[in-house]
Amino acid sequence: MDTSEAGRQLIDGRFELVAPLGSGGMGTVWRARDIALHREVALKEVRPPDPATAAAQPGLADQMRERAVREARALARLAHPHVVTIHHIVEPTEGTDGHPWIVMEMVRGGSLHDRLESGPMPPADVVRLGLDVLSALRAAHAEGILHRDVKPANVLLRPDGSAVLTDFGIAALHDSTGLTATGVLIGSPEYIAPERVRGEEGLAASDLWSLGMLLYVAAEGTNPLRRATSLATVVAVLDEPIPAPVRSGPLAPVLERLLVRDPAARPDGAQLEQLLRAASAAFGSGYGAPGAAPAVSAPAVSTPGAPAAPGVPGQYGPYGGPYGSPTPPPFGQGASPYAAPTTPVGLAPAARRRPALIGAVLTVVLAAAVVGIVQLMPDGKSGDDDAADSRATRPAVATAGGTPASTPAAKASASKAGTARGSMLTPENIRIALDALKEKTGTTTFVDLKVYEGYVLAKIPTAPGAETVDAWQYRDGAARRTGPDGTVGEGKPLIDMAAVNWDALPSLFEQTKKESGVEKPTMTYVVVEPWMMDQVPCMRPYLIDEYGRGGYALAGVDGKVKKVTKF
Repeated sequence: MDTSEAGRQLIDGRFELVAPLGSGGMGTVWRARDIALHREVALKEVRPPDPATAAAQPGLADQMRERAVREARALARLAHPHVVTIHHIVEPTEGTDGHPWIVMEMVRGGSLHDRLESGPMPPADVVRLGLDVLSALRAAHAEGILHRDVKPANVLLRPDGSAVLTDFGIAALHDSTGLTATGVLIGSPEYIAPERVRGEEGLAASDLWSLGMLLYVAAEGTNPLRRATSLATVVAVLDEPIPAPVRSGPLAPVLERLLVRDPAARPDGAQLEQLLRAASAAFGSGYGAPGAAPAVSAPAVSTPGAPAAPGVPGQYGPYGGPYGSPTPPPFGQGASPYAAPTTPVGLAPAARRRPALIGAVLTVVLAAAVVGIVQLMPDGKSGDDDAADSRATRPAVATAGGTPASTPAAKASASKAGTARGSMLTPENIRIALDALKEKTGTTTFVDLKVYEGYVLAKIPTAPGAETVDAWQYRDGAARRTGPDGTVGEGKPLIDMAAVNWDALPSLFEQTKKESGVEKPTMTYVVVEPWMMDQVPCMRPYLIDEYGRGGYALAGVDGKVKKVTKF
């Protein structure tokens, strides 16, 4: 082994190892000194960090050598300020059992993963981070390279705060053969795109999902899909709703556009850049600045039944049910009444429709981007009309404990008025919502139903026996169609929601709370749909706290519990 004058190991007679910077599945990264050019560099030692792993997998070393060459080739194509620069690759001498070394620029600021150990970042900084990483991904995609492992550990931060994307070891090159066996999933489970879990590869949109999840984690401080095991995480990636951001301000609607499970519905790289730049302009206009008022054109007050702008603390309306504090809903599951449309004119066939108060934030975002848009409401009415509807909706009758009253008189009053009041997570209010949806659609036989504190989402066939499905929501006392929502899945049974035992819901929540140990849930909802394993209709009430811990009960539509799962 060659050594330097200081007694340190020399690689290729030139690179002096100083100290390890970190290690992972692809090997160890070292801080090193190039004694020929008198500069610091980073050296990636490409070998399994655990010798037992290599011994158990005889072909692993060869595969890792191939990946090292692949990474070097990928990085060599990308002369970009936000992609780590590769200087050299040291290949093992022929006939030896050595391993490759990749010589890269030394980025001194540490990784994004290290930064997030101390807590979430200011949303304005997250937007800037997103623009840096997105520019790196767009450059890679233009060269036919997919990263496939975008996550905080693979984003390095320079001292000036700019971001550098690294670790292209599992990148897919358009002219290279695959390095993994069929059915092997590569990438970090909590950041992997759902379509990749399903076996669909080769999409730039998959990298953008991973970027969206990275930005969510950076701004919100928690990964909403991380579970106790890798398998449970993969299931969550495929199936679980994603809680709406509460700290992200103008970034929140961008995340909603990005974190949708249909890759065709995500913005492409150019569209995403416009959305992020618009959000950056909104932050630059004073949104969230210390001492500044929220960047909305209407007073920041809570009108009964009308949620306010995302990112404004405490302004999510009067929804405070018995199982959790008022919380924004999951997104990426259909139209959400909490997020503003963010599609500039010409970026998509049609902008999503959102409530009026969210449009105030959108006005700042799009005005800064010099983009005009006419905001439409979920039922096609103007903002004034919708505000009038909201003013006509009375606040919930509450008990001393702050939860909606459930006295016989209150129930009778709500039923007589035909308008749900207070939390939607009560049997009475769910039935009111079903009646309103039936009045508009002629049926209570749905594909699925999701009930949150403040509103209800449903997927309903467009006609009896039809394959096509529309998305509907019940909110503020009215049922509204929010757009088309695909087709009925093959072999997926429809469910008569009127036949579900809603009276069992309160006890299901109590059992979930007791067995999951979630004492202070910040998010509460129930999903009624065919269970993914056996396609038997089921009811799943969820409780999740601010740290992403939670649980759900798996029950039949008769309300009988099969199991309670904690995550």
